[in-house]
Amino acid sequence: MDRLPWSRWHWLVVVALGVTWIIDGLEITMVASFGAVLEEKDTLHFTALQVTMLNSAYLAGAVMGALVFGYLTDRLGRKKLFTVTLGLYLASAFLTALSWNLSSFAAFRFLTGAAIGGEYSAINSAIDELIPGRVRGWADLAINGTFWVGAAVGSLASLLLLDRSIFPVDIGWRLGFGIGAALGLVIIFLRDAIPESPRWLLTHGHPEEAERVVAEIEKTIERIPGMAKLPPPGRSITIRTRGPVGFGELAAVMVKTYPSRTVLGLAMIISQAFLYNGVFFTFPLVLNRFFDVAADRTGLYLIPFALSNFLGPVALGRFFDTIGRRVMIAASYSTSAVLLALAGYLFAADTLTATTQTILWALVFFFASSAASAAYLTVSEIFPVELRGMVIALFFAAGTLLGGTVAPSFFGYLVGTGSRQYTFYGYLSASGLLLATVAVVCFFGVDAEGASLEDVARPLSAADEDAS
Repeated sequence: MDRLPWSRWHWLVVVALGVTWIIDGLEITMVASFGAVLEEKDTLHFTALQVTMLNSAYLAGAVMGALVFGYLTDRLGRKKLFTVTLGLYLASAFLTALSWNLSSFAAFRFLTGAAIGGEYSAINSAIDELIPGRVRGWADLAINGTFWVGAAVGSLASLLLLDRSIFPVDIGWRLGFGIGAALGLVIIFLRDAIPESPRWLLTHGHPEEAERVVAEIEKTIERIPGMAKLPPPGRSITIRTRGPVGFGELAAVMVKTYPSRTVLGLAMIISQAFLYNGVFFTFPLVLNRFFDVAADRTGLYLIPFALSNFLGPVALGRFFDTIGRRVMIAASYSTSAVLLALAGYLFAADTLTATTQTILWALVFFFASSAASAAYLTVSEIFPVELRGMVIALFFAAGTLLGGTVAPSFFGYLVGTGSRQYTFYGYLSASGLLLATVAVVCFFGVDAEGASLEDVARPLSAADEDAS
């Protein structure tokens, strides 16, 4: 797989699997935009606390889905699980649009979160195992960055759907959730063309099927006009059939075999989750409280912010494959930290307008988005293939629980005080956490650029003899 030239087939993989992050960005932005509307008497008449509970239901579902489906993707295969999780998302998003009270809305949001959480494990595993090692960094960062394409679409859609001259107040938000379902319905047909990961097949006792899948991919690429004959494989590794990985062996690999990699993954995932869930999710609150931006106009400010988050990984991703993982990860985290502290200082000094504050935040997250995407790239490539799905799920759960649940409450409290100085302290805490992660990366970073996944982390099912 690593020797294959980049082709239309790889673009199909990117589009069909990368839509997960677009949907996730769309979902989160929609809910953030619809929160105030759901409190109105003409809709579901939720309280502010109940709207917060809906976000908690989504996060709880995402954690549960990541763990359950992450376990199953290592047992049953990547293709089966990314089909199941997308199907679950379609049903849950559609049902959310039909919600009639708090209980139904919370239940459907929980299921939607479970589907998206499950997609993280299955999709990240499949992408890494199907994309050539020489461009894996750029592809992974760019695909993860498409979350912000969804966020931008969600921001634009919210401006239209919440316009009461176009849609009644209780119809617009329901149509919003239908957009996600419609997008998923289109993509499910593209995913049918994506094969099972040959690496998963080989390590789970299906060598003939793995050979067939690789042969089909090679034929598809060779039929492309102007494509040169594929070079022969340069290396080989002997794989022996073995049983599934249990939780005890998983813990042993993470704690005993690769303890430094476990610390690295935790530091990167938690710090980026704290940053995003703290700063991004209080973005509308800051605009409203400190800059008097009306709630129904925050979408205009979210659009440039979202585009900057998307362009960062696209522009910088290639350097993660050329300059290298360790240098680029440290650079993106440290640059984000310094710019965040500067933006916070100017905010505390009350020298910014809503526009200049948004520009500064966009600059911060141009680099922070690459850092966040690099976190998921790192945890998905530095552990053996047999437990990749579960490892991604565990790190995702850790980031969501430790960074994703603490940060919104912490930053929400600081913003709620109405004090620019206290809010600045929050930004400084996020900046300090990012700089601490830089130190971990410098000591424990893994130079995985251009390397085969099997060279980065030897499969547990590899025979004792050395690869040839």
